[in-house]
Amino acid sequence: MDQQLATLIKDRRTIKPAAMNGKKVPDETIQQLLELANWAPTHGYTEPWYFVVYSGEGVKRFCTDHAELYKTHTPAAQYIPGNYEKLQHQGDLASHIIAICMKRGDNPKIPEIEEIAAVSCAVQNMWLGAAAEGIAAYWGSGGMTYTPAMQDYLGLRDQDKVLGFFYLGYTDQPLPEGRRLKPMSEKVRVVTN
Repeated sequence: MDQQLATLIKDRRTIKPAAMNGKKVPDETIQQLLELANWAPTHGYTEPWYFVVYSGEGVKRFCTDHAELYKTHTPAAQYIPGNYEKLQHQGDLASHIIAICMKRGDNPKIPEIEEIAAVSCAVQNMWLGAAAEGIAAYWGSGGMTYTPAMQDYLGLRDQDKVLGFFYLGYTDQPLPEGRRLKPMSEKVRVVTN
């Protein structure tokens, strides 16, 4: 097995946006990460991944809009002012935010879960590419992610899905140590006959 690849996979980490330092990732690097995403496996070549990239002032605008969607579409009894503030400032130190979307293919024989899995593979490709370049990354799914309001905001159809937001930037903090809570023996069953 290629040890460089194995190390990259094992050393990939989630770095929350608050731990990012505000330094900008070059737009060319973001394009390279998106190109890696484009090589994810896809059943029937539906290529269901769709990304909306926010950079520069677009990051701040997206965060403000996300907070306003929360304020507008959350019932008063469930509204939490701290959540509004968090959404408004979630990207303050991020370089880019990428909306992760699944645009449903036209082939009804391909189950939706396979389209979601393909998009998830595309994000993993980006994440590994980011890790290789020393870029901090975080896949968030809070706030209004799974709501029709966010779907509308991103211009998606009813059959499409928002799967989260990928925050990218740099960090000055050391990467946390990796860990797994369950041994492999609890996650694998081998059948030989």
